[in-house]
Amino acid sequence: MSRFHILVVEDEPSFAEALAIGLKKEGFRISVATDGVEALQLWRRDEPDLILLDIMLPKMSGLDVCREIRATSKVPIIMVTAKTGEIDAVVGLEVGADDYVTKPYRLRELVARIRAVLRRADESVEVPPRVPGERVQIGDVSVDPLSHEVRVRGELVHLPLKEFEVLMLLVDNAGRVLLREVIIDRAWGSDYHGDTKTLDVHIKRLRSKIEDDPANPRRIVTIRGLGYKYQSVEVTPGS
Repeated sequence: MSRFHILVVEDEPSFAEALAIGLKKEGFRISVATDGVEALQLWRRDEPDLILLDIMLPKMSGLDVCREIRATSKVPIIMVTAKTGEIDAVVGLEVGADDYVTKPYRLRELVARIRAVLRRADESVEVPPRVPGERVQIGDVSVDPLSHEVRVRGELVHLPLKEFEVLMLLVDNAGRVLLREVIIDRAWGSDYHGDTKTLDVHIKRLRSKIEDDPANPRRIVTIRGLGYKYQSVEVTPGS
């Protein structure tokens, strides 16, 4: 299950229920508020990772909810409305929303937007500063972004382009967990809607080429429920 918690703010019960079910199937944890006042209460209580906020709400409008949250928080907010006027989108973004979607929309499109906003907001996946083209050496593995050469203990390892790109992402963020959706977004693009098992296949192939024992990986490790992490392997004399 995803570590991300989404607060859905929607006053139409049937729509809110269908949306919650769809997002849960995508692996998100969901809370639902049916008016603006309850939205603020759940935001303060649950501290969600993202708020999906309808503009037209009872008791307090979505725009006012957004303004109040933005006074003290940078939590990602995606505004949702049945209106189609450009002015609504402009106002929503001006009060601090990160993105804006108009009903009706496809669940897959919404999920892609949610993941893109979460990726931009997640400080843990920021790539650390590195001189462009600089070779990266971690333990006994070196990766050269200019020549696309990968060497393990000095031995050249041949990688297809996509495998190289995935490895480059991992070593650039060595020691930190990269979420599955982040790797997919960066290696395949935010518009990619294919099978997420494609990533697992590439990880398996990478392990077969750079791990001493691919069945028990020590460099590219799986963080269950989240994604993958590249960690340094100490080289002992004679190994």
